[in-house]
Amino acid sequence: MQLLSPSPQTGSPRLPLIGPQTALFLDFDGTLADLAPQPGAVQVTAGLIPTLAQLATRLGGALAIVSGRTLTDLDRFLDPLQLAAAAEHGAQRRQAGGQVFSAASPELREVIRRATALTARHPGLHLEIKSAAVALHYRQAPDLETLALQVMREAANSTPGVELLQGKFVFEIKPAGVSKGTAIEAFMGEAPFAGRQPLFAGDDVTDEAGFSVVQFLGGQGIKVGEGATLARHRCAAPAALRQWLQAASQNSDHWRGVSP
Repeated sequence: MQLLSPSPQTGSPRLPLIGPQTALFLDFDGTLADLAPQPGAVQVTAGLIPTLAQLATRLGGALAIVSGRTLTDLDRFLDPLQLAAAAEHGAQRRQAGGQVFSAASPELREVIRRATALTARHPGLHLEIKSAAVALHYRQAPDLETLALQVMREAANSTPGVELLQGKFVFEIKPAGVSKGTAIEAFMGEAPFAGRQPLFAGDDVTDEAGFSVVQFLGGQGIKVGEGATLARHRCAAPAALRQWLQAASQNSDHWRGVSP
C-alpha cells in the first residue's frame, strides 16, 4: 500500500460518514484525548462520553476502543461507559457483550528489571507495567531516546514470545503476534460488528496495523495528525476528530447516508 504524505490536510477535510452499517473503532490517546506529558495526566474533554454513548447506541453497540492502554485505564477515563475494547494493543479484548479475552502473558521479569534500573538512573523516564506488556515513556526526556531504545531492544531480544513496538515517545514490549489489527479483525468476526463496514481512527504508528486491516476489509482509516500513513483519510488533531464524532452522533444526515 502507498503511504500518504506526512503533512496533515489543511482546512476541514471531509471525513467518512458514520452510518447504520458502520463498525466504529477508535484509538484513545492522541485520537479521542489530547496527549499529555504523562499517561496519567490525560484529560477527557466535556462532551466526549455522551457523544460516545450516543454513537454506541445508534450503532447497536458496534463501537470499540482500540488502545495501548489497559482495560482498567480505559474504563476509568470513560466511566461510566464500559464499551467493547481492545486494550494493550489487543492483548486484552472485551466483546460487546462484556466477555474478556486475554492473550497469554509472556515472562516479563527481565524486561521489568532492565527498564526499572534505567528509570532509576533517569527520573525523566516513566515506566508503565501492564498485565501483558511493559512500556517505557520518554516524552519528558527526549534526549534519552537512543538509550531507551537500546535497553528495550536488548530486553526484547532476551525475552521469548515478545516484540518491541515503537510509538510516540514510547517503547513498548508486548506479546508477539497481537496488534490493533488482529483485535479489529477479531471484532469483525462477531456480533454486532460482523457484516458492517469498519472505520478506524488513530494517531500513531502503532495504529497502522489497524488501518491496514480495516482497509483490506473494505473500510476506511483516519489518521489523526502528522506522519506518513496507510490511512486514506486524515484530520489535523483530536479536537477535529471529536467534533466529527459529535456531529455524527447528532446529525441525522450521517444516518441517512447523505453528505452534510
